[in-house]
Amino acid sequence: MKITIYCVGSLKESYWRDAVNEYKKRLGAYCHLDIVEVSDAPTKDGASDKEIEETKNKEGEKILSRLKDNEYLIALDLKGKQYDSVSLAKHLDAKLVENGASISFLIGGSLGISKALLLRANESICLGLNTYPHQLARVMLLEQLYRCFRINRGEPYHK
Repeated sequence: MKITIYCVGSLKESYWRDAVNEYKKRLGAYCHLDIVEVSDAPTKDGASDKEIEETKNKEGEKILSRLKDNEYLIALDLKGKQYDSVSLAKHLDAKLVENGASISFLIGGSLGISKALLLRANESICLGLNTYPHQLARVMLLEQLYRCFRINRGEPYHK
């Protein structure tokens, strides 16, 4: 099984990198994991709505240029469908079967995801209605993926 996570921005703090590396190690028993980072576009404080859209579009173009036409893409978006862990596990298991054991995820930058990328995504999911730093969203997604694999294999997991 192959999971690809497209992310805008890099992890600058060591504690985020440590957490990601721990989950990459754990997920190694279940799948091949690729994390593809694209650089975030600089945005000044107090940017206008137009400038914010331009920034998101620049970031989105970088990801769109790396996606394959047949890649099944799930965007993390506040307007996406919410799942509990067991439902998400079942859903992802079905999608892995449907898509040749390969799924990709998208985590936008601090300003969000461009409209073009949201239109390209096959579906959107929401990790919760609270606002999280996009660095933390990466860790949360990895933890949920790990939990999903354990659930789907009937292995114990913390409830």
